[in-house]
Amino acid sequence: MAKEQGQKVVAQNKKARHDYHVEDTWEAGMVLQGTEVKSLRMGRASLVDGFAEVDGGEVWLLGVHIPEYTQGTWTNHAARRRRKLLLNRAEIDKIERKVADKGYTLVPLSLYFKDGRAKVEIALAKGKKSWDKRHTIAEREANREKQVELGRRLKGRA
Repeated sequence: MAKEQGQKVVAQNKKARHDYHVEDTWEAGMVLQGTEVKSLRMGRASLVDGFAEVDGGEVWLLGVHIPEYTQGTWTNHAARRRRKLLLNRAEIDKIERKVADKGYTLVPLSLYFKDGRAKVEIALAKGKKSWDKRHTIAEREANREKQVELGRRLKGRA
């Protein structure tokens, strides 16, 4: 069997960029059980309620829902169990220092396979206030209107 190449996205947390100011990101491997990998290969996962924490010098992923594998037997996994993330010691220390600051958290942005290995992209993020969210939406709509107007002018319809 040939080795997998490239990147296959399983799940993305689109709401994370809306709810948080993302400051820094890291790619981490995951310690998974066999049925979890099979379930992920079927494209089934949800990062909506997920977050990560540093505990005892290790980074753990919590709240991520990987549903049970349908053909699994008694060896099936729990859908929302704690999963260990694989990072370098220097990265873990850097994350731990930054998370210690008030208001920062670790959120998963995407879950994917890279060259056949399950990876998760985690981000150091700070929660947005409701006025920040409204400001972001207004900015996005203004940019969209600019692009539409620019397109009209280029086509000679202005």
